[in-house]
Amino acid sequence: MLLFYPAFEEAGQKATEDLYEGPANLSDMLSPLLQGNYVLYNEIAKNMDESQLREEMDTSDFRRLEKYMDYCLCDDGGEALLESSAGASEKLDASGSGGYAIRVSFSFDSEGGLGNVQVGSSYLDRDVQYQIEESLLSGWEALEREWQMQERWPMSLPADVTAVYGMTMDDVKSCLSASMAADAYGGTYLYACWILDSSAFIWVMLFLTVLSGGAGILYRILEREKEEAIFRAPLELVAGAAILLACAMIWPAIMIWKTCTGRLLAASGSSDADRALNFGVNFLVWLLIFSILFWIGGCLWDFLRSPAACLRERSLLVRGVYRLFDSGRGVTDTVRERARGAGRTMKKTVRSQYDALLHLDFRDRTNRLILKIVLLNFIAILLISFLWYYDVWALVIYSIVLFLFLRRYLNRVQRQYRQILKITSTLAEGRLDVPIEGDAGIFTPVQEELVKIQAGFRKAVEREVKSERMKTDLITNVSHDLKTPLTAIITYVDLLKNEEDEEKRREYIGILERKSQRLKVLIEDLFEISKATSKNVTLHFMDLDIIGLLKQVELEYDRDIKAAGLDIRWSLPGEKVVLRLDSQKAYRVFENLIVNITKYALPHTRVFIDVEETDREAVVRMKNVSAAELTFDTEEITDRFVRGDASRNTEGSGLGLAIARSFTELMHGTLQVSTEADLFRVEIRFPKP
Repeated sequence: MLLFYPAFEEAGQKATEDLYEGPANLSDMLSPLLQGNYVLYNEIAKNMDESQLREEMDTSDFRRLEKYMDYCLCDDGGEALLESSAGASEKLDASGSGGYAIRVSFSFDSEGGLGNVQVGSSYLDRDVQYQIEESLLSGWEALEREWQMQERWPMSLPADVTAVYGMTMDDVKSCLSASMAADAYGGTYLYACWILDSSAFIWVMLFLTVLSGGAGILYRILEREKEEAIFRAPLELVAGAAILLACAMIWPAIMIWKTCTGRLLAASGSSDADRALNFGVNFLVWLLIFSILFWIGGCLWDFLRSPAACLRERSLLVRGVYRLFDSGRGVTDTVRERARGAGRTMKKTVRSQYDALLHLDFRDRTNRLILKIVLLNFIAILLISFLWYYDVWALVIYSIVLFLFLRRYLNRVQRQYRQILKITSTLAEGRLDVPIEGDAGIFTPVQEELVKIQAGFRKAVEREVKSERMKTDLITNVSHDLKTPLTAIITYVDLLKNEEDEEKRREYIGILERKSQRLKVLIEDLFEISKATSKNVTLHFMDLDIIGLLKQVELEYDRDIKAAGLDIRWSLPGEKVVLRLDSQKAYRVFENLIVNITKYALPHTRVFIDVEETDREAVVRMKNVSAAELTFDTEEITDRFVRGDASRNTEGSGLGLAIARSFTELMHGTLQVSTEADLFRVEIRFPKP
């Protein structure tokens, strides 16, 4: 153990580094600055008797702190009124660090109130600085309350001044070391605690404890024939010695620190002789400690070898209980059985209560309710304790009232629980339209979640119904749209077989060509929408001018636009609108929308195409007047095989808007359809790169 003293000393010294960064230590060190503000101000104010001022200042804690810092007192204009040394005000200026580890400033208003406290440091983080500021503000408020309680205060209040103090790192260390030296016992106790907490001491002590105790056990094993009385001490004495030794380890730690610092014993004038004397005392103390550990290990060998027999023979408590039970066999058996039954009951009760706590829903409302009940119970018991001789009767009445209250409360909880069970049964039966109402009490969070579950189930059912309806429509529409041209092709093929008129044969071949092209377009659209919805599409993004693309689509379908008698009105920015898009897919989007306009717009009307560019996106809006009444659902019109032409008299696959929306979403955009009376609007938004 003595060989490890240098490691223990190093651990204690290393722990002192945290002393210079602790907010509590630094706040205590800087607290005299609060009185220092008055001391410095009254040195220049001269509003009191000089002898009395000198007496107040000399007894102030600030005078003991003054030698470890630079300070200055400045007026509102920043002119120094008082300095600790020449040039201190310039070094303490806020614009420069001045080489100070800690800088503290106090600002006072015209009425003597503390306006602001600022702590700056070159090595402390902002949280520690903030804690020191809060501590100084709290100390100032306490000082003001103390002075207000006095009839008069001899010093003048600082007004319209700023006091600034600065301490270097060496000053901080010197000041804290001096404070610890002034409180010799407190400083030594602190260092001893640091030694006890160090990993070096813990591991060394643990190793030597195991070594000493193990040596005692080994001695008992080797010397089994010898049964020394010293190793047959009662187990309670052994346990007490172990606990006492563990609790008293602070004193060996104090001894270690005083030995390392040369302050344990100084009997002679020679340092070498004192050092030998100190280590001799340490040797005897540790010899005693490890001898006790050796003895504890030797005493525990019997317990490790045979715990039951050792308890019966060496435990005073167990022997007393056995002696009590041996007084009568019948009583012993009865008491033993009842004790076992009580133990089983208590174990079962504890387990059931623990299990009940695990299944409680401790939400905020429940925690508040439990806290209120506990506080009310505490207040009631506190009031009963003041009744002296009538407290027993008050406790009886209180217990009856508490029983009635708890019974009523638990009955209410049971009703609320049954209500929750009823709600869950309703949901399990699939009745999603039954409103969930009523006061659920502590089960309110569960009821709220059930309401959310009901709404979620309802939405899921609605989506499923809508999906089934759309699947039915899909089958019907696909069958119709595929069957119509296919039937025509079969019919005209049969006619073509028996027709000999060359002119009619050419006519039939033309019809066959148109129907087959119609069938081809429909099948291609089916493939396109299938790939788009399954995200199985490869996109090739490039910089693309959407205004030029729109103009290109208009030019290609100019014949259809003129045939429909439509007048397109453009509203475009003054320059190009370039986006990162797939050129083919973007062309298909605009193509489908313009084709849709040529098919369903009212002839001889105007069509408006607007392009708007913002910092984050580009917006394309198309508006036209519909030839037919707009009775469809705008949310479903972009789904597959949904057409505004319910009679399906116009040619088309019913996939145009669905393809346009899918391609738009694949390019990270959005497509939204809206209507107002007969006005049909489409809005496309593409984000800018």
